[in-house]
Amino acid sequence: MTVGSKVKQTLASLKGAESILRIYSVQTQNEEEREVYNEALETAEAIIKDLDSRMKKLEYEEPQYKG
Repeated sequence: MTVGSKVKQTLASLKGAESILRIYSVQTQNEEEREVYNEALETAEAIIKDLDSRMKKLEYEEPQYKG
């Protein structure tokens, strides 16, 4: 497995986790739980943004990883 495919796989997994956190945040009735989910969601979004940026840089520097 190449570096590019590992990064893409990780990015896809994180986006899945982000979606689940979003669903849990909307479904919970407890305000304290909602805050925890929203904090985790913000963290996940930041990581996804950084990783997506890294993937774009990787694709630019190493065209064979472009997909």
